[in-house]
Amino acid sequence: MRIRPLHDRVIVKRMEEERKTASGIVIPDTAAEKPDQGEVMAIGKGKILEDGRLQPPDLKVGDRILFGKYSGQTVRIKGDELLVMREDDIMGVVEGS
Repeated sequence: MRIRPLHDRVIVKRMEEERKTASGIVIPDTAAEKPDQGEVMAIGKGKILEDGRLQPPDLKVGDRILFGKYSGQTVRIKGDELLVMREDDIMGVVEGS
């Protein structure tokens, strides 16, 4: 199954976070926070402006992004947990390693 987001919506897969602290303590799943980084899986065509023009998205598939802790709507597809959010909810693109 493939999802095609509409307008300025983006499909994001959360990145798995390290479950161990720097000192080696393992954090249980119940105490771990949800990651605030993800990978862009699909992008809509862009935002329709008031004058009817289409503003293309600044993102591309595969970008690693930062978003707010409570951003987006969670959906499950084939066992994967994905987020659907607007491009405005994305705070930035992580560049480099």
